[in-house]
Amino acid sequence: MRQSLSTRWFDDFFVGERFALPRRTLTQDVLRAFAEASGDAQPLRTIRADSDAIGYGCILSSGFLATVQTVACPGVLPFLIEDSLVGLLDQSSRYVRPVAVGDTLIPVLQVTELQPNNGGTGIVGLRSTVHNQNKALVIEGTQRWVIRTRPAH
Repeated sequence: MRQSLSTRWFDDFFVGERFALPRRTLTQDVLRAFAEASGDAQPLRTIRADSDAIGYGCILSSGFLATVQTVACPGVLPFLIEDSLVGLLDQSSRYVRPVAVGDTLIPVLQVTELQPNNGGTGIVGLRSTVHNQNKALVIEGTQRWVIRTRPAH
């Protein structure tokens, strides 16, 4: 479903701008679905006893499942750049703390870089963060998107 939002061009972004993404509580069903889709069926992610044996006391999420929470698609950003987006240039993630079943993840994207290019595009760099329900940082990273500049009229 297309939202009626004005197109944002490279020129319209500003450093410090934030884009909140929907919160998500990781359930056992979410972990199972991710394990099936990714092939990551380690017992550490599905069996409490395996997690207990190595000292976690909970079933842990895959770092990649936690990283997926920083995908811009569930938020407003993709609708803003639908007509100006060239593509995702790169992405990185650093895992700060473990994520467990029952954690509620709170992802945010924040503009940290605006690099104009020749040829009518620029790079919008975003810092991606995910905090848990206790406000503890669990993931931080970057994303860089190539966005068209505003067309001349």
